[in-house]
Amino acid sequence: MSFSDRFVELRAPSSRWRRWHFILLAVIVLGLLSAGGGVWILWSFSQDLPDLEAIGEHRPSLVTRVYADDRNVLGQFYIERRFLTPFAEIPDSLSQAVISVEDARFFEHPGLDVIGIFRAAWTNLRRGGRVEGASTITQQLARSLFLSPERTYSRKLREVLLAYRIEKRLSKEQILEMYLNQIYFGHGAYGVRAAAQTFFGKSLPDLTLEESALLAGLPKSPNNYSPFRNPERAKRRQEHVLARMEEAGFITATERQEAVDRPLLYERPEAENLAPYFLEYVRQQLVAKHGETAVYKGGLEVFSTLNTDMQRAAEAAVKQGLRDLDKRQGWRGPLKTLSPDELVSLAAATEDTTDMSPDEGEIVEGVVTKVARDYVEVRVGSTAGRLSYEDMEWALRRLTGPDPRKDAVMLPSVKRLVKKGDVIEVAIKQTEDKVVHWQLEQSPAVEGALVALDPRTGAMRAMVGGYDFLRSEYNRAMMAERQPGSAFKPVIYCAAINQGLGPGSIVLDAPVVYEEEQTGKIWKPENYEQRFYGVVSLRDALIHSRNLATVRLLDRIGIKPVSELSRALGVSSPLNYDLSLALGSSSVTLVELTSAYGVFANQGIRLKPYWLTSVHDPNGEVLEQTVFEPEQVLSKETAYLVTNMLEDVVQRGTGQRAKKIRRPIAGKTGTTNDFTDAWFIGYTPNLAVGVWVGFDDRRSLGNRESGAHAALPIWIAFMQEALKQLPTMPFEIPDDILFVRIDPATGLLPPEDGSQGTVEIFSRGTEPKETAPQRLDPSEFYKLDRFQEAPVGGSILSSQEMATF
Repeated sequence: MSFSDRFVELRAPSSRWRRWHFILLAVIVLGLLSAGGGVWILWSFSQDLPDLEAIGEHRPSLVTRVYADDRNVLGQFYIERRFLTPFAEIPDSLSQAVISVEDARFFEHPGLDVIGIFRAAWTNLRRGGRVEGASTITQQLARSLFLSPERTYSRKLREVLLAYRIEKRLSKEQILEMYLNQIYFGHGAYGVRAAAQTFFGKSLPDLTLEESALLAGLPKSPNNYSPFRNPERAKRRQEHVLARMEEAGFITATERQEAVDRPLLYERPEAENLAPYFLEYVRQQLVAKHGETAVYKGGLEVFSTLNTDMQRAAEAAVKQGLRDLDKRQGWRGPLKTLSPDELVSLAAATEDTTDMSPDEGEIVEGVVTKVARDYVEVRVGSTAGRLSYEDMEWALRRLTGPDPRKDAVMLPSVKRLVKKGDVIEVAIKQTEDKVVHWQLEQSPAVEGALVALDPRTGAMRAMVGGYDFLRSEYNRAMMAERQPGSAFKPVIYCAAINQGLGPGSIVLDAPVVYEEEQTGKIWKPENYEQRFYGVVSLRDALIHSRNLATVRLLDRIGIKPVSELSRALGVSSPLNYDLSLALGSSSVTLVELTSAYGVFANQGIRLKPYWLTSVHDPNGEVLEQTVFEPEQVLSKETAYLVTNMLEDVVQRGTGQRAKKIRRPIAGKTGTTNDFTDAWFIGYTPNLAVGVWVGFDDRRSLGNRESGAHAALPIWIAFMQEALKQLPTMPFEIPDDILFVRIDPATGLLPPEDGSQGTVEIFSRGTEPKETAPQRLDPSEFYKLDRFQEAPVGGSILSSQEMATF
């Protein structure tokens, strides 16, 4: 064998060995490079992971809850509706159901379940699609807390790394607690506590096994498995969860089947939308003091003064009162008229619908589909009903006068009023033999407001800021400054009493003319009745709201004392510094004036209106608390004298309609020029209530729509309900109030001619000491020279001046 052959022979195996050696070496090198690359990749991805040092202290976004005075939830502020619940308060059935369906090996793996990954892969391969996931509960928590929902390999790798780190820092129970408080169940419910309330109206301890299984199945796809949207799909998902619980050994086959067979009774929460103006005002105050983050994410516990029964009564009274006023102003006609093609399309669209009928009394839009001889057919969605001509009578008055006649006159009038295709507003009057009977309505254009305060504490018990919060969020109870008219007069009379006058003091109600020095403008105030009444007592002047007498009274006592008294009573709005102040020309807010009346009710003690008793953080720490600061701004005697006069306003004056309440009541009406604003503010010893009615654009409410006609009925309707929960209380008479018989024509003691006089009240030390001369017939006063001409500059007649007659 040649050398070359031997070389080749020897070379051959040597070359083969070298070739395998190279391959092995390459594999080793690639393996080392891959491992190093993997380490480098893991290291690089771990550099920008969030710091988990404080994960044990993590607090998710929580709901701020506002409570009424009975500690029931009135409203909530949140971005995510969630209530933090400790793990110990979560029922075992719920946590076991979640573990069974989401992560059966939760207590065995370190955050990444390799066995679960292979099992899910095999299941998906067998079923030909992605039917099962492999993310652990810890991975889902990491994703929810720190990562975006994007589906990328980098996000998945970060998720795994975070899950591993979380498992190193927290116990399994802590992880499960955070997860159960974090996940979304649908319909705005975050966390298990909100979910139990949303779907079953229950607290967590009251959940049954079947309910827990239903809830545990929701987080995978809250929209698809919603029992409100897809009840059959939700039921199948619940059965799947129960089967997984049996597989995991948490329940027996018998328990699973019993839970499957039991029906699920859902209790879908209905938004009551109570007190929207009050809640918005509270929200604004909270944000101003504590910031938006605390309000929307901080889980504050806010305890308010609002009484839910009074609030419902207030909202009902305002709505009905404004509707009645709006009807007196006449029907504004159909909202629009549908074309024949639109009517055909509407009929086709509603043929197969099964929408719910509106609630009784709710104003809705309907379409006139037929005008018959004695009724109009109106369709609201899929609900058709009859609108009788009698229930349209208030609108017919506009065409036929105050007393439309039946049949002959009625039918032509109705046919002029509505026609087929007209869109009108109606409300259900009643449902009889499955036939819906409508009544014609229209949403009022006029606005109104109501405030109810406890004068003994300043607590706000009810607030209505307008007819409809969805129509206008402007809070007319707290923000609108409007002229109060005669409702401001009690402040004038109170200032006069502070200067030693009393209800029996005499003032002249006669024409008066004032000339402004700088501009030369002439002001000639008039009474509502456009006549004058001569010599009257302060009591009668206030009872009957005599403008001329009040202007003269203010001229006598001065503007400055009234301005200072207004501030002491809580009126902070700017006031005119002229005699028009006597007639309520200075705009004030409803809450200001109602609070001022509350001082009269509370024996001269002022307490600032407040709406929050306290604010707490989620740990129960007090962040804010109302501290009472009572201030005696009037003497008890002065407050009672004003109250006693205002009681007579109800008994004999412009507020007589309120007598039907049959309780000790004091109050005053207010009406401005051209009937632009209507007021009534009144009180009992334990409740002060103010009502305002008007248009936002300050136009007239209509002829004779005074405070007694437009505002007082709302006040009465509210008080009839609100006072049911309050005891009947008399106005307390201070010790230094004296009852003295006087001569009403002079304000002095009765004359010696045997005249009996009338009983009047006085603060001790201000009672008359002099006896009146022989009484002069009041009709003779007008023949005296000093009453013949309207003086420039008014004055009040003193007792000494009256004695000269």
